[in-house]
Amino acid sequence: MSYCDYCNDLDENNIHRIYHDEVYGQKCRDDQELFGRLILEINQAGLSWSTILKKSESIRSAYANFNIEQIAAFDETKINTLMNDTGIIRHRGKIEAIIHNAQRILKIQEQYRSFFHWIEEKGEITLEEWIKVFKKSFKFVGKEIVKEFLMGAGFIEGAHESTCPMYKKLIP
Repeated sequence: MSYCDYCNDLDENNIHRIYHDEVYGQKCRDDQELFGRLILEINQAGLSWSTILKKSESIRSAYANFNIEQIAAFDETKINTLMNDTGIIRHRGKIEAIIHNAQRILKIQEQYRSFFHWIEEKGEITLEEWIKVFKKSFKFVGKEIVKEFLMGAGFIEGAHESTCPMYKKLIP
């Protein structure tokens, strides 16, 4: 069963249905929200998407509302605080990667004006090329994380099936 089929059968107040209908596959242009989506995908690695959706507000809060500058400045004290926060995914490697990635995005913003423009400037490249670009720039970004991030943020196709009501809404 596809994610679209699964979500279409859910109550409109279900977290999966809300995410599917209001976020997934929609082009994200705001750098903080874009980085937030990458944070969620990194946290999801090895876990269920249900876990991440249930913890998403706690993750947002713990990571300074996805403020890239604030996250880039997180220090060892903040890492220890995050490691003790039961509302988030307490994985030191993921936490350190997120901080590193925030620092990289600040550099990207200096050069390209925004994280969004950096992605847009790449144009239509293959998923394999995207994976190479992301692995060169960021930490904790494997094939599935990159693919889901790009689909979820509306940069590559595949978030919704052609029979899904959301598919037609997202066609430019």
